[in-house]
Amino acid sequence: MKLRIPSTLLLLFLLPACLWAGEAASTAQKFSPPARKFHFTYSFAVTDIPSGAKRVRVWIPVPQSDQHQTVRVLSVKAPVKTQMTRDSEYGNRIMYAEMQDPKMSKAEFSLEYEVTRREYSRGDYAQLERNDRKPVVIMASMNRLVSPDTLIPTDGQIKALAVEVTGSQTGTIAKAKAAYDYLFKTMRYDKTGTGWGRGDAVWACDAKRGNCTDFHSPFIGMMRADGIPARFDIGFPLPENKDKGDIPGYHCWAEFYAHKPGWIPVDISEAWKAKQKEDYFFGSVDANRVQFSTGRDITLSPKQDGSALNYFVYPYVEVDGKAYDKLEKQFSFQDEKSSE
Repeated sequence: MKLRIPSTLLLLFLLPACLWAGEAASTAQKFSPPARKFHFTYSFAVTDIPSGAKRVRVWIPVPQSDQHQTVRVLSVKAPVKTQMTRDSEYGNRIMYAEMQDPKMSKAEFSLEYEVTRREYSRGDYAQLERNDRKPVVIMASMNRLVSPDTLIPTDGQIKALAVEVTGSQTGTIAKAKAAYDYLFKTMRYDKTGTGWGRGDAVWACDAKRGNCTDFHSPFIGMMRADGIPARFDIGFPLPENKDKGDIPGYHCWAEFYAHKPGWIPVDISEAWKAKQKEDYFFGSVDANRVQFSTGRDITLSPKQDGSALNYFVYPYVEVDGKAYDKLEKQFSFQDEKSSE
């Protein structure tokens, strides 16, 4: 005998689920379209190459496709043959070029990509907290993401701050939200003077200002001090109300890991600059960006002679084994109509 459920009763069962799904969807699409398709041009020149240089090495970050973006390399212009590699720790994609006994004083490179970036959203705080019922279990593959970086310690001042800010909270989501709220309220986006832009977590906590690296480094440090995996993502922002133009510099954000939702993004500096998006940027990042790499203290492939890179979004160059910073950089984009 088949059991028939009256349509009115069925509606009562389905309505909460529909309302919950609608709530999540409206949160995810509140501020910008769910996807953005564009061409991205990454150009630079190594300038004033010394006439007696024997070896010039160039490493270029290359964005890769994942669940949040689809990337296609359209063209590569370089004065020598290049090769694709990946760093062994984070899996960042790298284009490597080497010039032996270069005769030119200037070496120009240009890469053009077609990118479709998708909004990355886990929903709002209330929704996330409902799914946060078990403690994080740290897998061996995540040990690096609860360990300190050179400029993101997990002891001393950062550990003390984590105890003060998140210690009374129960659960991963609540601890992350407390750290997010603390940095949103106590820091300011301010690139005047010196010291900012290195992502030095201790400096940022003392100065209470800086750019995106300075907002997200203390957040990552507090998460890791609590035993919560957290990672650093970096790429370039796209203006929200323009469809083409130059991009003056990079943008970064962070992610932390919770048991059921998995990786959850936060963008505290963008929330600070657009206060109406404070709630949105805990659990979501919009499609107005492209990610180029993840991680800090990066050892390149082939390995560089210099120290590990603080982060990797601009080209890194060495001349005869020493870091070389005489570079001219230009980044630009042009929107396409998204097919999504």
